[in-house]
Order: sequence, then C-alpha cells, then structure tokens
Amino acid sequence: MDWLQDRRLLLTIGGGVLALLISLGVALGLVARDHKPPAPSPASVGGLVVQMGRDDDTKVDPTRQLRCFVNGQFEGLETLADCARKNGVATQALDVGIDQTGAVAAGEAGPALTPLPPPATPAPVALAPDAPGPAAAGPVGDCLRYSGSTWRKVGESQSLNACVQALFAGHCEKSGGASYGRWAAQTLRLVPHRVEISGDNKSFRTLVEQADAGCSIPDAP
Repeated sequence: MDWLQDRRLLLTIGGGVLALLISLGVALGLVARDHKPPAPSPASVGGLVVQMGRDDDTKVDPTRQLRCFVNGQFEGLETLADCARKNGVATQALDVGIDQTGAVAAGEAGPALTPLPPPATPAPVALAPDAPGPAAAGPVGDCLRYSGSTWRKVGESQSLNACVQALFAGHCEKSGGASYGRWAAQTLRLVPHRVEISGDNKSFRTLVEQADAGCSIPDAP
C-alpha cells in the first residue's frame, strides 16, 4: 500500500510540473508574438513610395479675392469668375498661380504670373547603378509642360537637360511672353533669350542662355 501511495504522489507531482511547464510555454509564446519586429516599410522593399496630394490641393475658393492680371497688368482684387470675365475667358481657362509679390493671383501665365505647381511633385531622385560601372549622369525626375491651364507629363525619369530640351528646344518666346514647365520639384521658365529655373515658384535664376539662331538651347549644366 505504501508503494501504491508513493506512486500516486509521484504522478500528482509530475502532472503539476507538466501543467506548469505548458503554462510557461504559452505565456512565452504570447510575449514573443507581441514583441515581434515590425514589418519592413514599403520604401525598403519596393522602392520609394510617394504619397500624392489630393486633387483639390491647388484649387482656390471661387469666392476668394485674388490679385487679378489682364495682359500682364495688375487690375486689382477679383474673384476667379470676375477675373476670367475681364480676361475674356472661361473660369476654367484662367491660370492661377503666384505673382512677383509671392501672392496667389489669377490671369494669363507669363512673366508676372507663375502657374501653381501640380500637387505633390516628387523631388529629383539620384539612381544608383545596379552593378559597378560609370558614375550616374545625375538625378532624374518627371518632366511636365504647362499648357491650356493644365500640367501635362512629357516624360518620366528624365535628366534636367533632357527635360529642358523636350520642353523648349526650337521655340523662342516673344518679348513679354513666357512658357512654363516642371522638372521634378522645380519650375522651368522660357523667356526671351534664356531658360530660367526656380525651386520656390517665385525666385528665378538663369539656367542656360538660348541662341537666337534656330532657337536652339545648349545643354543645361
């Protein structure tokens, strides 16, 4: 009988130890699951992900009073509809942008009015070669042309020089005129005899001079 009681005691103790070990295993599993490292971001596994802005990021309240330009001359503060009426165009055809004071203005895009950039334009990206070889030519970005109050893409992953040539080569601006484009996050402007560039849509500097003969443009630096 003593032998039987001892065996029962050993089984009871063994069962308790086994239950304790199982409980500890479950608890450790839960802790490990709660502290597992976060999944890698999309940028680290699939390249840079750019979050685009909303479609109405650059739209203006139709009741807002804006600086209105007609034929490049400031005419006072007007709503979009009134400014369009003064310019003799539909409201949708009116250009909205930044004037030389840095204020939001409306009228016809030109030297006095730089059109608003498209929403969330990504900055230029320097591409690293996949294998050892010659150094990359430089950063690349999307190239856009401003025409008919709309930004239209001309090319993707272009160098600054390629974008300038695609936008303006063979085209000369008359006195008082200006044509606009975008390369990555920078605004390009063709005015008589030169191409200008701006990073803030207000302050422009000369990027490259334009030859009068054939309206050709040398390679941009």
